Amino acid sequence: MNKKTVKDIDLKDKKVLVRCDFNVPMDENRNITDNRRIVAALPTIKYLLEQNCKIVLCSHLGRPKGEFKPEFSLAPVAKELSKQLKTDVVMAKDVIGEDATKKANKLKNGEILLLENLRFHREETDNDPEFAKKLAEFGEVFVNDAFGTAHRAHASTEGVTKYLPAVSGFLIEKELTFLGNALENPKRPYVAILGGAKVSDKIGVIDSLLEKVDTLMIGGAMAYTFFKAQGYSVGDSLCEEDKCDLALELMAKAKEKGVKMVLPIDTKIGKEYKPDTESKTVAWTDIPDGWQGFDIGEKTIEMFRKELNGAKTIVWNGPLGLFEFDQFAVGTDAIAHKLANLNDAITIVGGGDSAAAVEKAGLADKISHVSTGGGASLEFLEGKKLPGIEALLDK
Repeated sequence: MNKKTVKDIDLKDKKVLVRCDFNVPMDENRNITDNRRIVAALPTIKYLLEQNCKIVLCSHLGRPKGEFKPEFSLAPVAKELSKQLKTDVVMAKDVIGEDATKKANKLKNGEILLLENLRFHREETDNDPEFAKKLAEFGEVFVNDAFGTAHRAHASTEGVTKYLPAVSGFLIEKELTFLGNALENPKRPYVAILGGAKVSDKIGVIDSLLEKVDTLMIGGAMAYTFFKAQGYSVGDSLCEEDKCDLALELMAKAKEKGVKMVLPIDTKIGKEYKPDTESKTVAWTDIPDGWQGFDIGEKTIEMFRKELNGAKTIVWNGPLGLFEFDQFAVGTDAIAHKLANLNDAITIVGGGDSAAAVEKAGLADKISHVSTGGGASLEFLEGKKLPGIEALLDK
């Protein structure tokens, strides 16, 4: 993806509008419980400070559905940013209103303003041209560094680019480099690991990866749909019975393309959906009624590990079990550790739960790239065009 970045445009002393992804989790006291997305935005913000810019940051948080709700205010983000940057980040009380405009007009070079939550306005998700135009008045240049929202055509990701020259920040540049190379120019052998709950969520990405990978490994709850499709009982496991024909089609396509499709050979099952439920490991062909599959078993872990030996590019999206419960996090954890120890492979973990699992295991810094965009990285791997990326200037 040959898109212009902040380094390809003159930003010296300019007023810059930056779209960040500060959609961070908070506890009931409004304390940020995971600041990764804030930390990920720092390199771009620091670069703009070096260019002596006036910086106006904008982001969404949660789903306030177009109305002002104090529990979705970005004020805690301004506080955390100030701490991380060791400089005062001014917080606006609104988005395009009187307070934001007044504070933006007062900005001096090297100062930062954070607008209030974009999604306090329905016009943001509607990609309303008037709203986008008002946002664009906060800058002379637009920088998009929010990969997690790049698959949405919103006012702050696509609309503003009609009024301002638009380039990417360093975070989006990194995403496009790693994910782009995995799609267009992967080092081989190329292995994809897909987990998560539903085949239906990953149809597009499985279909796309079958055109590119050498090996496709499938875990998580969606494996049970593949078992069921082959005529085996899956007990009470999560299973999309209406997707069984599709699972067989995907298996046939893998065979036709010469892609090795690897499914679990054993599974850890539990009686109930709770952390301390009774559990045992059985062959994937022997799941009894009244039991649910919650993780891959030891034999599958060993098989998956062997498949990863010698791989040069690995893309992983979706946990391999119910990793929120410790006793069913074993498979996901084992594969995270395996990836972290493959020194001569490019390892890419694609967003959402698999990224959270890698973080939880404390292994993120040993992975080549942990994507910040769940839905966006999936759509990108499917080969879809992302509106927020398409709207940026080409090099």
